[in-house]
Amino acid sequence: MADGAAPKMTDTPRLAPFTPGPDTAREFRNAMGRFPTGVTVVTVQGPKGPMGITANSFSSVSIDPPLLLWCPAKYSSRFETFATAPRFAIHILGQGQMDVARGFAQRADAFEGLALDPCPHAVPLLADCLARFECKTVQTHDAGDHMIVVGEVIEAGYRDGEALVFSEGMFGRFVGH
Repeated sequence: MADGAAPKMTDTPRLAPFTPGPDTAREFRNAMGRFPTGVTVVTVQGPKGPMGITANSFSSVSIDPPLLLWCPAKYSSRFETFATAPRFAIHILGQGQMDVARGFAQRADAFEGLALDPCPHAVPLLADCLARFECKTVQTHDAGDHMIVVGEVIEAGYRDGEALVFSEGMFGRFVGH
C-alpha cells in the first residue's frame, strides 16, 4: 500500500481461479454473471415482419460520432436476421418490464399488447421504455460465439425511471446508498 500500511484482512471468501474453456463454460458464465447489466430489447424489421430479442450485451462506444454496440449470439435462431439488419432499435427496459424481457427472450414476435411508436424506417419502436436508440448498422465484427454489431445512433430519447437489472441469472433493481 502507498502509505506503508498492511493490507486489511477480511472474512470475504477467496476467489477460486479457473481457466476458461469448454470444460469450465458454466463457471465462466457464473463469473460473468457477477457483473450486473441493464436489460434491453433489440428490434428490427425482419423478412416476415417485426422481430425482437432480449439482450444485455449492450454498450456505449462513442459520443462523437454517437455509436453503440450489442452482441447477438450466433446460436440463436434469430441471429441471421439481427446480424444482417441495416437498421435496429435498442430499448432500455424499466423496472416493471420483466414480462417484456421474458417475452422477447422466448419469442421474436412478443409484441402483442405493447404500444409502438411510428418509425420512418419501419423498425419497430417500443413506446414504453426508459431509453431508446434508433440505429443504422455501420460495422459488424466476428467475436467467438457472438457477433459485435456497431450502430450509429440516428435518434435517441429517454425518460426518468428505474432500470431493470440482470445479475446472476435473475432480474432485479439497483439499490443505491
